[in-house]
Amino acid sequence: MNLYGYHELEQDLDHIKSLRMSMSELGTMGCSVLGKKIPYIRIGKGPIQLHVNAGMHANEWLNVPCLMQFVKKYMTALEEQQDWQGCLSDGWSEQVTLWVVPMLNPDGIELVLNGPDAHPFSTELLEMNGGNSDFSSWKANIRGIDLNDQFPAHFYEEARRRSVTCPGPRDYGGEHPLTEPESRALAEWTKDKKFDMIIALHSQGEEIYWNYRDYEPAFSEEWAQQLAAATGYAPVKLTESDAGYKDWFIQEYGRPGFTVETGLGTNPLPVNQYTPIAAEVERLMVSAIRLLLR
Repeated sequence: MNLYGYHELEQDLDHIKSLRMSMSELGTMGCSVLGKKIPYIRIGKGPIQLHVNAGMHANEWLNVPCLMQFVKKYMTALEEQQDWQGCLSDGWSEQVTLWVVPMLNPDGIELVLNGPDAHPFSTELLEMNGGNSDFSSWKANIRGIDLNDQFPAHFYEEARRRSVTCPGPRDYGGEHPLTEPESRALAEWTKDKKFDMIIALHSQGEEIYWNYRDYEPAFSEEWAQQLAAATGYAPVKLTESDAGYKDWFIQEYGRPGFTVETGLGTNPLPVNQYTPIAAEVERLMVSAIRLLLR
């Protein structure tokens, strides 16, 4: 596995287009600050709506190919009528509609992988990064806003707790919620689709966060335990954490939402973790679908 950026994602999407599956759809959920399209993949046509996203934090780009590996396996099985993981016999595509946003922060990921050279915001970016030309640890979007601190779930309380007052590599959520096109597009899309369950892939720590200020359904902890059993991760009840996408989804809809922290180490995780994380993401998604079909 090599570095995986926006170009590699486009290549994978071209492959998916070639399958021409009747129960799938490729589209654009919105655009980034620099105008890159934020693609989505729909698989299935069932009444149960499941959403998963990755690549919200730029230095967590490794989750993108791991999620796409699951997508390609699932779609290939449907196309070739293979009962992979029981997807045909259990009627996944007839009962569940899976909505995948594999790369929410394409500008940030390209910055992490390619640096600021010849970048339209290069001067501002270097200033935000303390003059350091190494952007491998950059977490935010291209304007220095942390997209997972952008959602209207006790936003201002989280901002006070973070005490980060200006744009930079991480942890600055902006002056107000949903100022960024990436987070705003995800929130509007979520309102439109009315998902029954969401999963946000992040890294690292091999943990699953399942709660938010007691807004979550009573069964969320048990579901987290099931997802943990499938992945080998630890279910964790978080406190003093706000303004994330999972937080806002749970507060807004009272439905199960999970932030899943893949891998171990320091972001960006090394490429040699791709194979185990891809296997864990596959087991996570299979378990999530089965939970929804119970």
